[in-house]
Amino acid sequence: MLPKVNQFLHIQVNSIDEDEANQEYKSRIADVSDTTISMEIPIHEKTGKLKRLYVGDEISAYFVTEGGVKNYFNSCILGFTDDVVRLVVIKKPDPQSITKVQRRNFLRVPAELEIAVKYSNELQFVALTDDVGGGGVSFVCDGYIPLKVQQNLSCWLLIHYKNNQIEHVPFKGEIVRINPLETGKQRVMMRFSEITDRDRQHIIRYCFERQLDFRKK
Repeated sequence: MLPKVNQFLHIQVNSIDEDEANQEYKSRIADVSDTTISMEIPIHEKTGKLKRLYVGDEISAYFVTEGGVKNYFNSCILGFTDDVVRLVVIKKPDPQSITKVQRRNFLRVPAELEIAVKYSNELQFVALTDDVGGGGVSFVCDGYIPLKVQQNLSCWLLIHYKNNQIEHVPFKGEIVRINPLETGKQRVMMRFSEITDRDRQHIIRYCFERQLDFRKK
């Protein structure tokens, strides 16, 4: 069973920030095609704030059918339309992928990778990631660097694969949280705001390799 026009979707968005990833939003389905679902801008049920989404964002969603049954699926943001109102276009799920059990299978793994960060023309620095995923990264850097939440940074991630292949992945990221550490350093959590599909797949491939390593231990 697939979601239908005028049904509500309850949505959680993949984020490197666990608190943000646990926030739930609600949206009404405006249109359904053979391959996509168009929905209204999601709204936070408790605060009433609209959720800003980006192309490539991964979401976990559910819709409710008769008897209060929750039907879960994962999808991603494909784009936006501006007809009468602004709508968010997501990938239509395969009916066989819809389940009664929630599967928040956004892949994020602990990893120490070199990341080059451009703060300004005068200030650039290299740090190590704390974890990486298809939606963003976190890294640890010196506490004196004046970073701010919602700041956008240009970055390059150095990825080493098991076959000794190396990829340099450029992206722009938005800071979603900064945690000061007792060492005097700071942990910076960042979501991808601009990244090509090809480069995102490089990161996801690395995450799968790391996940397989963890399972063998």
